[in-house]
Amino acid sequence: MSGSERVWTVLSMLEWATDYFKQKDVPDPRLSIEWIVAEALQCKRLDLYLQFERPLSSDELDAIRPLVKRRASLEPLQYILGSTEFINATITVDSNVLIPRIETEQLVDLLLDHFRKRKHEPLNLLDIGTGSGCIPIAIKKENPDWYCAGFDISEKAIERAKKNAGINETDVDFFKADILQINQLPEGLQKEWDIIISNPPYITEPEKAEMHKQVTKHEPHLALFHDDPLKLYSKIIEFAAAQNASLYLECNDKTAPDVLQIASRLFSNSKLFKDLDQNERFVVASPNQEDYLI
Repeated sequence: MSGSERVWTVLSMLEWATDYFKQKDVPDPRLSIEWIVAEALQCKRLDLYLQFERPLSSDELDAIRPLVKRRASLEPLQYILGSTEFINATITVDSNVLIPRIETEQLVDLLLDHFRKRKHEPLNLLDIGTGSGCIPIAIKKENPDWYCAGFDISEKAIERAKKNAGINETDVDFFKADILQINQLPEGLQKEWDIIISNPPYITEPEKAEMHKQVTKHEPHLALFHDDPLKLYSKIIEFAAAQNASLYLECNDKTAPDVLQIASRLFSNSKLFKDLDQNERFVVASPNQEDYLI
């Protein structure tokens, strides 16, 4: 991206950066540069296809260069852009919170589908390990009659979640608390919960070697890794069972059957659901005989 005499167009920048990102092992290289250029030009990504021959000004190049450098270092695109979309919500993200995944969207979709006939009831929902707050915010936007809250062990994550609730104009409460101290929750969380949902840290340290450096270098390890994920799941399951609440869990596909086994001990009905890639991903449990668990 050097050479002051070269005239850079939208297309030449896309082509050059795509090749450059491939050399740096950047995931989705073409999509990455499209989003970066669209951000610099303050336009929609698809609009770039209507202006391939448009020359880039020196100011625009100055805006693009540092973003390209950050992406080449494998910083996630969502952190570079500062936000991502999650179902119906715009969620701001930084290195203090996990980037929302498509699998977590699927978990929320599953819950909303199961409770579609009860969306206007005043139900209480708690998200355990809320991170950016994407789960309860998206649910609250779909079911405004519900009371939704979340907690996380990270103070910075809670700050980010509160900011996201404001951006999305949703009344969601967030608190600092620890899953392992779940029986000593702050006063604001001492309610009777109808639904518990959680995407806790479920990757073990030995599995870190299997992951792309984009994740291990930049996303918060506190939200990803745990020495004993089944211990966390056990605490969440015991809490939900004591509350007589319906339970929705996102799991590592390697340990999802183990999580189901734990849930089956305390819930009369539990079931393992697959994600769109057909991996065993979600454990759903209910104290009642629900149609979707038959």
